[in-house]
Amino acid sequence: MWPALFSRVRSFPFRPPRLSIGSRKMASSVDVPQAKKQKTSKVIGTHNGTFHCDEALAVFLLRHTAVYRDAEVKRSRDPAVLETCDIVVDVGAVYDESKNLFDHHQRGFSEVFGHGFETKLSSAGLVYKHFGQEIIANQTGLAVDDNKVTTLWLKMYRVPIHRSDRRCGQRYCTVSFRSQAQIPEQHRLSSRVASLNPVWNQPSSPSILDVSPIFESVGVDGTRVSRKLNFYANAWLPARDLLIAAIAASKVTEPSGKIIVFEQFLPWKEHLFDFEAESQTPESEKAIYIVYPDDGESWRVQAVPIASESFESRKALPDPWRGLRDEKLSAATGIDGCIFVHASGFIGGNKTKEGALKLAKAALMM
Repeated sequence: MWPALFSRVRSFPFRPPRLSIGSRKMASSVDVPQAKKQKTSKVIGTHNGTFHCDEALAVFLLRHTAVYRDAEVKRSRDPAVLETCDIVVDVGAVYDESKNLFDHHQRGFSEVFGHGFETKLSSAGLVYKHFGQEIIANQTGLAVDDNKVTTLWLKMYRVPIHRSDRRCGQRYCTVSFRSQAQIPEQHRLSSRVASLNPVWNQPSSPSILDVSPIFESVGVDGTRVSRKLNFYANAWLPARDLLIAAIAASKVTEPSGKIIVFEQFLPWKEHLFDFEAESQTPESEKAIYIVYPDDGESWRVQAVPIASESFESRKALPDPWRGLRDEKLSAATGIDGCIFVHASGFIGGNKTKEGALKLAKAALMM
């Protein structure tokens, strides 16, 4: 069901928007107000001058909504020009969703995403908070009120969008090309976006910084967001559903819930910890061992770690088994078909599903 459904997920194609003026450069005419009644399409406003990763990503996101899909973009700091725009991001010193004003630079700004995130939002984060579910629904073909859309919305914020907000909070979002050497390796995206601005010994004025380079940076940021959404929709989310189904089915084999059996391998750690947190699973009912098939015909018993990135297990396989293999391990456990138990006790193997289950059950009792 999932592969068929999410085969419809579309990548985010990069389409440079129409300029709001006739020339290829924004130049000084970017600041000439035009009456709203003369517009034939929606207009996104953002600041002129040096551009940054957050407004580039904000524009990218807006152009994947139904309303702003074909929007023009005006770059200006002139309030009269910004007044002619349908939505304004990263400029204007006002955040007011009801008026489509999404700036975060003003004194007293404190908006956060919520859901456990306390980082102040950048313009990209503000746009994502209010338009993200619509964008995900558009790209997946799901209804905007589908629980899966909410799950993807939260997940997408956690990884690509939250990083943009953190960069802005740490001032990496406003670093120009002339200070690239100061940017840590993990902020390479900000570095690539910033490098599209003029370098230190090139002229730098609003007439030089036209609209086209900012949309190169939209492509840089947007391609990454597109890849993430496609991965989460097509691979990550289906694994979550399989894990939840396996938890329910495994209680037939082990009513305590401490052993979960997968009929196929899947990335389970993050999903398991998310599920336990969301369902408020009591400590006494949390999983201890995962049983699953490996790439061959044998089966694995893996101890659940104390955290998704931890090497420490909730309950490692018993010490007397660790480092043993084949016949010696089968003799020590009293279970036929044993293959190995790792020296740390985090994983072991058996030739059959039944043997792996016996290992897990025996380990629980020791």
